[in-house]
Amino acid sequence: MVYRSNDYTDLMNKIGYKFKDTEYLDVAFTHKSYSNECKIPDIHSYERCEFLGDAILEFLTSRELYKRYPDMPEGDLTKLRASLVCEMSLSKISRELGFGAYLYLSKGEELTGGRDRNSILCDLFESVLGAIYQDGGLRAAAKFVNKFLLSDIDGHSVFYDAKSTLQEYSQRMNIPLKYELVKESGPDHNKTYTVSVVLGGTRYATAEGHTIKSAEQLAAHDTITELNDKDID
Repeated sequence: MVYRSNDYTDLMNKIGYKFKDTEYLDVAFTHKSYSNECKIPDIHSYERCEFLGDAILEFLTSRELYKRYPDMPEGDLTKLRASLVCEMSLSKISRELGFGAYLYLSKGEELTGGRDRNSILCDLFESVLGAIYQDGGLRAAAKFVNKFLLSDIDGHSVFYDAKSTLQEYSQRMNIPLKYELVKESGPDHNKTYTVSVVLGGTRYATAEGHTIKSAEQLAAHDTITELNDKDID
């Protein structure tokens, strides 16, 4: 199996785990489009690794929430877990860690902005977690999840449905809410949308995304953070 030469030194420093076998990372960063383009068997793309990482993430998150909130009912625990492991939350962490720079993509996916696509970055969080588990076991995997996801449960969980949360707040406070498309940039196959939240006539957060929906969700999240209102739940 032939890969481009990736130096994972900086990445391992960022995530706080040194791989004994970096081939696990090669697989974790290989998109199916690249394996197809290079005629590599599909089992060497990140899909199987992501499958493993998804299961480990659900277990580790469930275990931590069960311990941390002993009086929380099952339904609320399920909702909180879903909010933590949603696409927006995981893709944000992957983006901050620079996972996209290590991704092996086909030329077509590269041209259409796959390296910064939320769905792919979300997959990468889970595939890297799967790689860590294979290389270092459950303790190493738990350390990664605790450090980058579970250390800020309140901050990450608000991503789950920030737009609905902000809408509920605006209705409760009787303040009109709208999303304003500020600009579009980039070629048709890789657009970037810039959206601002306008609440009660006041412009709050502005965010960018490769879809209007993702830009709105990010802007809503940042607005909630900015408001820092205890009534928002």
